[in-house]
Amino acid sequence: MPHQHSHKHHDHSHKGHSHSHHGHDHAVPTNYSQAFIIGFILNVGFVVTEFGFGFFSNSVSLIADAAHNLSDVLGLVISWVAILVSRRQPSSRYTYGWRKSSILATFLNAIFLLVTTGGIVWEAIQRLLEPSSKVEGGVIIAVAAIGIVINTATALLFASGSKGDLNIRAVFLHMAADALVSLGVVLAGIAIIFTKWFWLDPVFSLVISALIIFSTWELLKDSFNLAIDGVPNDIDERAVRTYLSELDGVIGVHDLHIWNMSTVETALTAHLVMPTGNSDEFLAQISRDLQQHFAIAHSTLQIETGDRDHPCVLETKCQAQTIQESK
Repeated sequence: MPHQHSHKHHDHSHKGHSHSHHGHDHAVPTNYSQAFIIGFILNVGFVVTEFGFGFFSNSVSLIADAAHNLSDVLGLVISWVAILVSRRQPSSRYTYGWRKSSILATFLNAIFLLVTTGGIVWEAIQRLLEPSSKVEGGVIIAVAAIGIVINTATALLFASGSKGDLNIRAVFLHMAADALVSLGVVLAGIAIIFTKWFWLDPVFSLVISALIIFSTWELLKDSFNLAIDGVPNDIDERAVRTYLSELDGVIGVHDLHIWNMSTVETALTAHLVMPTGNSDEFLAQISRDLQQHFAIAHSTLQIETGDRDHPCVLETKCQAQTIQESK
């Protein structure tokens, strides 16, 4: 079954094959380099400060928050590097380029965050078994209050891209969660000052850990789904199949695959059985519809004119059609 792929900004017509492109281009992630640099500097400084004061004030919740912030610093670096390498152009060996690195970065961030949280839980349990009577509530409040400001500011740097890019959303959610975590630490410090219940320190760290696990679990599932080329959560495979099967002249749809090439780009391949054949404009309209209604920017369609019960064999005289459409 021959496949012909056309090149960007060209329209071609060949016997038995048709190609149609309308300014095809690959989506490039928004440049968040400045946001990453600012976020990295702010959070590294805060982690060092929080670890020091956590040790000085004998606060496990403060140390727990610092450890969590450290994981987010590493997460920032991973996400930033992934965005940079995902811009590498395709080659003969990596025909998609390094787009999927952004998906892997999101998945690694989620795993790393859960592992770090497990360490926090372990430390908190140990502190509950042997509670400390030397927790400085005032220091906890002051340092965690700074954390609220820094984490909120960092989250706002990535707010604009949190809806369209899972990688950026991972960074945004971590920073927003950190702001809430720091708020919890402040509340723990206030409670310790007024009640002298020092066991509240590890209890609050356990509550913090539960919130982290809860907020990270969905991210882990979503990123794993994309890593194994699952259908993106915001796309209904049945709706896409129905749309294709109801097109004029289409009597069958098979080998339908929908997956993410990166955290911002979705691709589709499908075989359409059409005994009457098709036209360039027909394929171009499908590509536009997939882009508009399903946010699928990269479509590859194969048209088969033979027996719908025996597709993709030489006797069917398959006619390969390829169409790619950009945003």
